[in-house]
Order: sequence, then structure tokens, then C-alpha cells
Amino acid sequence: MPASNLRVLNLRCEYLVAPLGLDERAPRLSWTIESDRRGAGQTAYRVRVSSNAEKLARDEGDLWDSGRVESNQTTHIAYAGQPLRSRDVCHWSVEVWDNAGNNTRSKPSLWTTGLLEKSEWSARWIAADPEIIKRDKEAVAPTLTEPGTPALFRKEFDIPGPVKRATLYASARGLFGLRANGRRVGEDIFAPEWTDYDKRLHYRTYDVTALIVPGRNALAAMLGDGWWSGYVGWQETRARYGNLENSLMIQLEVELADGKRFMVGTDGAWKCNTGPIISSDFMMGEIYDARREHTGWDRPDFIGRGWLPARDVAAPTVPLVAQRSEPVRVVETIAPISMNEIRPGIFIFDLGQNIAGWVRLRINAPAGTRVQLRHGERLNPAGTLYTENLRRAKATDIYICKGDSEEEWEPRFTFHGFQYVELTGLPTAPGKNAITGCVVRSATAPAGHFECSHAGVNRLWLNGSWSQRDNFLSIPTDCPQRDERLGWMGDAQVFSRTASYNMDVAAFFTKWMIDVEDAQTPEGVFPDTAPRLREGENFIGLGNLGGSAGWADAGVIIPYTMWRVYGDRRILERHYQAMVKWVDWIASHNPNGLRLNHLANNYGDWLCIPSDTSFGTHSPMKNLLATAYWADDCTKLARIARELGREADAQRFRKLFEHIRAAFQKEWVEPNGRITTDTQTGYLLALAFDLLPENLRAAAIGHLVENIKALDWHLSTGFIGISHLNPQLTLAGHADVAYRLLLRDDYPSWLYPVKHGATTIWERWNGWTHQDGFFNPQMNSFNHYSLGSVGEWLFRHVAGIELDPEAPGFQRFVLRPFIGRGLDFARATYRTMHGEIASDWKRAGNKLTWTIRVPANTIAKVSVPSEPGAAVTESGEPVEKAEGLRVIGREGKFFVCEAGSGNYTFVSEWKG
Repeated sequence: MPASNLRVLNLRCEYLVAPLGLDERAPRLSWTIESDRRGAGQTAYRVRVSSNAEKLARDEGDLWDSGRVESNQTTHIAYAGQPLRSRDVCHWSVEVWDNAGNNTRSKPSLWTTGLLEKSEWSARWIAADPEIIKRDKEAVAPTLTEPGTPALFRKEFDIPGPVKRATLYASARGLFGLRANGRRVGEDIFAPEWTDYDKRLHYRTYDVTALIVPGRNALAAMLGDGWWSGYVGWQETRARYGNLENSLMIQLEVELADGKRFMVGTDGAWKCNTGPIISSDFMMGEIYDARREHTGWDRPDFIGRGWLPARDVAAPTVPLVAQRSEPVRVVETIAPISMNEIRPGIFIFDLGQNIAGWVRLRINAPAGTRVQLRHGERLNPAGTLYTENLRRAKATDIYICKGDSEEEWEPRFTFHGFQYVELTGLPTAPGKNAITGCVVRSATAPAGHFECSHAGVNRLWLNGSWSQRDNFLSIPTDCPQRDERLGWMGDAQVFSRTASYNMDVAAFFTKWMIDVEDAQTPEGVFPDTAPRLREGENFIGLGNLGGSAGWADAGVIIPYTMWRVYGDRRILERHYQAMVKWVDWIASHNPNGLRLNHLANNYGDWLCIPSDTSFGTHSPMKNLLATAYWADDCTKLARIARELGREADAQRFRKLFEHIRAAFQKEWVEPNGRITTDTQTGYLLALAFDLLPENLRAAAIGHLVENIKALDWHLSTGFIGISHLNPQLTLAGHADVAYRLLLRDDYPSWLYPVKHGATTIWERWNGWTHQDGFFNPQMNSFNHYSLGSVGEWLFRHVAGIELDPEAPGFQRFVLRPFIGRGLDFARATYRTMHGEIASDWKRAGNKLTWTIRVPANTIAKVSVPSEPGAAVTESGEPVEKAEGLRVIGREGKFFVCEAGSGNYTFVSEWKG
């Protein structure tokens, strides 16, 4: 019985849309349903997986037919069919039934498997002949810089008939850019992405059926440094992973229409050369001489000089694994909003937005013209480019013209963090369209949007979203501009809930958690950054770069958060032993329940006010913070253990939490509820992590508010405390204080940078002030998302879109906005695994109108702000009579009901 208003959409496999080359043996399938009917829910589903599209069209699930399954589950349905083999193409669809007796089916989707066994790789690893690099150094010594020179590789071959299917598998130690018959292979960049190269190496899979033709063909590749052999972090030399030589492996498999199969793989018969990219590095930039281009090098029947045979090199000993997250891509472009000539021949372009990426250059100049592009986040007072905060990163691209009429170029193996571009070297003034900003990031899909009546708050949310976009590039980095760009785990965990509201980060963090566990020491210590950086002379002054409170604890916090937000049990299962090992390591060194050991770093509440940027573990506040995070690890791990059916472990970790809680109270909690350190973060962690006796919570909140009032209603927290500040105030009945903090625009506050032109979140509250100008450039990023974790509060408590306290994954959830003075309206949408939730409230005098959307197949506990005794209506009718609602009753200043799917509009009286 088909129904036109019942729809099945958004088919995904392992969070990805039609992924190619998975190496997951039991991939999980998800979908959403939509319906115009209130209370619509799925009652059953049937998944069919077929080996070709024709069989799926005939409903022949020869790989798997689940049969009709009576269930409302639409996420994480694990494939349970025929054992998957390498190269399988799995076409799938789902049929669903709803609670009104309707049924419908989805459009088809697919996934493919990669090469699941090491023995199936028959291509060889190759590297460039050193002679071509030596030859280049002699030829272009005046322009050659220290970063490596990318090599070119090519191979021609014949295909004897029509092509049915062509699949290309590729990996590299370095970064590749692939081409076939003059056309680009794939839209991704910076592949393979960053991993701990001592543990695993990514490969990528591409469908190149449309690129391979009968007759003569050509495969070609560029090979750059990237994370493998370029600058990583702030070290003074390249090759963090110990090898300046880049290498490549490509395996093309072609199936002809007549069933014959051909394989073309890298080996010593491939030819190599250098090309127009003289040097390229993430930190330093790229030098490109267009006069050195090999026209037609990526096409068949190319005749070139100076090409030498590639060299066979040893294959890596670590496993080759498929990438589990969205690739890095150019996701949008931005035109400059202004161009100014600050001195003769020196032009400053302003994109109007701080981004990560590069610029596309479009110019017309004589051959040999050397155009230089320097990148920076801010301008000096005189209008010149501010670059001191980049430290050793040169962030400079150079293009040397070949003299054609109009030339267009963008770099290939570098990226920068910038809003402003300084262009020099042109003989005449450029047009405003000479540059276009190209935004580069992991292509995670947008999930949420927030908007309210205050323009500054809107910009604040947008700044956090932009900092996430600019820093979620393969891994969650701290900053995209200076010589660092590392996966700092403390930054990631404090921002993880905000990140999940802004973007769909499930696959992104799934990949990164593998990096985190790869970096764990044999003793159980999680790192402070991931992927791990190979030991050696790196990071002098930062100790062993592991085990820091609030940073290493991300090894527990991130899996827990992914389970709560996306309902992902598998990430808990796969990292459970690593989490247990970490918590047990802390316990083994701190038997008294206080986390005081000096075997790890402790950054404390990083960049709080006043700032403490030492790495010692001796201050009481740092010890309090460390102990609080240990307690929270135990709370989370107990809940994880219970979810996984490990009841004995759950009881053990709950008992350990109680031990730590008692020690915490004895050490830092006074009888009047005051925390002895008397810092905002001290109170916040005690409240958020349930470390106070119940009878002292109100007193502790009172002391926290006194602290804020004593600072003239200003915040003083750093990276760790900031994400808890407004949520804890709000939940404790002080939403008015939270709103007051939100709306302040004098220093220090969230809106102070916004007031002064920020388009991303600053690393520190005082990155720039009227009084002192720029802070010390040695640590002063203007694109650091951590202090933007207030975005979580905007969604959870201003818009009111919140997780159910017990059920993960938003199939059951809470809608409960806290209305505060200073905003006349607030609206947000959030796309969950089950569909899009919407919350839109506005106030006019004492009248509050609130419109919500509950996705199909979900249930929301809806708390309508209303004055006690006042009537609440829905769509003009008393709420008790509304279709799709079940009244629960009044809870304080909220009228509470349960809502099935649908759109609802509530009207109530609100004087707050």
C-alpha cells in the first residue's frame, strides 16, 4: 500500500554516501524516513543487497535479503549477508512500513569493497630517480627552496576493447594527484590523508570507468611531500616520519565488456621527471614555474625529453587500509571584498573571511614574471600584512608566468590559514578578480544552523563554524596557519559537541579515533596530539607529549560523545580496551584518588585568565582539573561498560568514581560549598562531573556566580572550562547570568573579538586588544575553535535541542529552550541521523510563540516555557487536545508533553 507522503531518503553506508573501497567486513547501513503525517514512525524494514543493479531492480537480494524485520531502527543496521570479498559492488535499497500501514522503498544506492588482503596488491612501490632531483637543483638553484620537489610519473598502455568497469587503487608515502587521459581522477586532495605511518597507511579507491577508453591510454601522477616528508609541527627540519623520499603505488584494474580483465600497476617501467612545481610544502608554500610544464604529459602518445625510469622501492611493512572519513576537498570559493595598493606594486586583498586553503590566481603577464602571494590572518595598523604569528611557516606561494594570454593557477600540495593576501611582482595593477579564495577542508556535511535577533551572536556562532571548517582538515587541528597544525586532543574534546551540531562529524571522528588509539603507549597512556609524531628531537620542552589531563582524556570522551550523538556502539566496542587501559594506568599511579602523578603533561585550564602556560603538574588548580577528568572518565566508562553488557566493569568503574569523588571533596571542597581554588573552572568541573555532595551544589553555584560578579560579570575560563560555563549556569537556574556573559562585548568576552572584526574564533581572549595590540606572536592564532565551544550551548539551551539523558542518537530527544533577556528570537535546525529537528521561538511582550519540528520516527520530550497557571496552546487549540501530543504536566516554569513526529506551534505566556 504505497503512500506518497512516506519517503525513504539519505541512504548511507558507514556514514558515507555511496562509498568506494570500504574494508569493513560488516558495514552498517542507515537511512531516514520522512512523512507529512504527525506521529509517523517506522514499524518494519527490509534491506536488499545485490551484486548488480539489475538484480536489485528485480528484488533479488543475492548478497543479502534481511527479510521483513519488525523494528523502528533506521541506523547502524549491520550487513549480515554473504561474506564480502575484495572488489565487490554492493547495490542496496531498503523497503519500510510505517505505523499507518503504508510502505515504500528507497532509491538504490551502493558501496564497494576495496582490496581486503595484502596479497591482492600486485603493483610495486616506486620512487623518482634521484637524478631528476639532482638535475633540478643544478638548473633552478636560484629559486629552489628547502621543501621537496614534487615528482611526476606516467605510464602508457593499451586496452583491447570496450570497458565495463575500471577501478583505480592508490597509496603513497607523501601525497598524490592522479590523472588519466588528461583528466583529473577524483575531486579529493591531500590523499592519502594523515595517519601514524608507523601503524597504518591509507589507500584510496576511484571509479575511473568513464576515463579509460579502448585503445591507447595514459595514467599519470604527481607526488608531493605532505605529512610524510614535509614540515609537521614546529620542528626545524623536514621528514618527521624519518624519510625524505616519497613513494607511490597505483593499481588500475579494468574489466572489459567481454569479461577479460587487465591490471596496470606501478613498477620500474613507469617514467618519472620533475615538472613545474619546483618546491611545495604545507607550511612553507609552493613555487610553480609555468614555463616548465610538460604539455600533454598526462595524455597518451606524449613525447617528452628527460624522463627517466622510476625506481622500485621497498613496500611499507604496515597495513594498507581504506580511509573511513570524508576526503579533503575544495568545498567553496570566496571572492575578495576589497583590494588596496598599500605601496607601489604591493596589493592587499581582503577575502572578508579567515579561511584555510589557498588562492586561485588569474593574471596576464609576460613570460618569466614572478608573482608572489603571501598570506596572513590580520593586518598591521599601517595596513601591511601581519605574519609574525606564523612563526616558521612562510605561507608564501610563487607563480612564474609562461606568458600566455591569461593564466590561471592554484597550488596543489600546500594550504594556508588567511583572510588577507599580499600580491607582488606584477608589472601592472591586477584586477580585483585576480585572486579567488579556495576553502579546503574535510568534506563533512553541514548538520546545524543557528540564528537569533543579535547580530553579534550570529557572527559568534558563524565564527565557531568557520574555525571548525578551517581546522577539520583530515584531523581536528588546532590552527591552520602557523607551524603547528596538530591534532591536539584537548581542543577536539571540548569542542566535540559543538562540532557535532555544526557538521556531521561521525565518520571524521571515527577515523581520528583510530589515530588516537594508534598513538597510545603500551602502558596505556593516550597522547596529547594524534596522529602520533615519531619520537626523536621533536617538541623540545613539551616532555613526552602524552597523558595530559583534559587532552589525553579525549580517548574516552570522543567515543562516548559519538555514541551519545550518533548512537554508535561500534566505536565503543572497538576502543573499549584502550579506554580501560588508560583509566587503569591513571589508577595505578594515583592510589589515593587524586591525580597528582608527574609522569604526564598538565596544561591546566589552558589560556584562562590570568593565563598559565606552564606544563608542570604542581599547582592545586591543575591537580583539581586532572582529578576531575579522571572521575569523569570513570563515569563515562561505567556507562559505556553497561551499554556493552560488561556489568562487572561498570560496577568497578562506578566504585572507582566514588573513590575519586570522596578524595576530591576532602581535598578541595569546603563545608560551605566553596572550592578551595575559587576559580570559575574549578566550580564548573565540580558541578559538571558530579563531584559535589548534593546538599552543596546550590552553594557552589552561588560561589560561582559571586566569582563572575566580582569580575564585573566577565568570564575567566580557558580551553577546559569554557564549554561548561553557560550550560552549568543555565541548568542550575542562572540562565540570566549565562545570557549576560554571552552578550558582553568588552574584554574579556566572546563578543569582544566579534566587535573588532573577527571572522573566526581566536586562540586567546587577548589575541588583540585596544590597550596592547597584538599579543606575543609566538602563540597567537586567530583561528582556533576551542573558545567557540559556546556553540554547544546555543543549540542545547538557547534553541533547546538536546539529547535524551538516557537514549543515545536523537531517536528520542529533548526540546527545552531557556529564554533569556537580550534575545527577541532564536531559531536552529539540526540534522540528526533520523532527520532534521527544528526549534524557532520568538517573543513579543509576554507572548512566546515556539514552532518546532520533530522528524519522522522520533519522539521528543517538549518543555514549553510558560508562566505557572497560564494557558498553553498548540496550533490555536488547548495543548491537551492537540493531535500527536501526550501531556506530561508542569515542571517548574515549563509545560511538558511528549510529541511524535510533525510540526507544532505553541503559544504561551512568558515574562522571564
